[in-house]
Amino acid sequence: MAVEDRLIVLNKDENSVGFIEVKSGRRLRVVPVGAHPHEVAAAADGRTVYVSNAMGNSLSVIDGVEMEERERIEHAEFQFPHDIKISPDGGKMYVAVTYANKLFIYKLPSHELLKILPTGQRLSHMLAPTPDWRRIYIPNLGSHTLSVFNTETEEIEKHIVVGKGPEGVAVHPSGEFLYVANQDENNLYVLSAEHHGLLAKHPLGAKPVRLVFSPDGRLAFTANRGSHDISVIDTERHREIKRIPVGRWPGGIVFGPAGEVAYVANNKTNDISVIDVPKLKEIGRLDAGIHPDGIGYLSGS
Repeated sequence: MAVEDRLIVLNKDENSVGFIEVKSGRRLRVVPVGAHPHEVAAAADGRTVYVSNAMGNSLSVIDGVEMEERERIEHAEFQFPHDIKISPDGGKMYVAVTYANKLFIYKLPSHELLKILPTGQRLSHMLAPTPDWRRIYIPNLGSHTLSVFNTETEEIEKHIVVGKGPEGVAVHPSGEFLYVANQDENNLYVLSAEHHGLLAKHPLGAKPVRLVFSPDGRLAFTANRGSHDISVIDTERHREIKRIPVGRWPGGIVFGPAGEVAYVANNKTNDISVIDVPKLKEIGRLDAGIHPDGIGYLSGS
């Protein structure tokens, strides 16, 4: 059976995951999950989706085709599980657990827990892998640092001091540099991926909480929760070139696979902004549940 491309939207205060058909904008199904779902990651084939239930201290395992929860993963040391990343070969899942200040590593598809690694920092929140997956960067909101995790040794190499309140982090598709959005300083740090030195620093909108590169790497978007807009960054000059107004309290951002359209979850207006990327403007809104935050894109088959 053919499946259309879908958005998967996490509705924090509805404790649900909504599936939205991209072509029609129709909400296909709403799946109940644990309390306050925050982030989402899908296996490469899109058949299995993992959702972090931050206040429910669990992970929901969802069938991406049937659109139903299959399993719930729990652990005694889960204290606000947040970001999730799955290795390209589908063999491992990494989970940043914010209040425990730990990185959990699971084997997939068995869900066997392989390792729990303390970061030694405060409020370890997001995960940003390099294109070759040799490293994963972990921003620590409370310590104002970025931890560098080596996926081969499964140890933390070092901590990099960055701006206050680092949350949005991503590595450029070239692997040459990374961006850090510091929500308490409202600025962008550009770091070398080779030596982790600061290459540039530029202002952003108010309270930037998420950062995503376009598939071709020419642009980066940050969701500015305080100014209710998107900062558009030219990655050649490492400078903001435009602000796109969206709904209130924007959070999760995802690009479609071709990079022509981006989608932004607006927490306080309960909708999804649709962004025309070549024109750099909002062209519509999609209805979502109550307080959408995390968002993902599932390609059809």
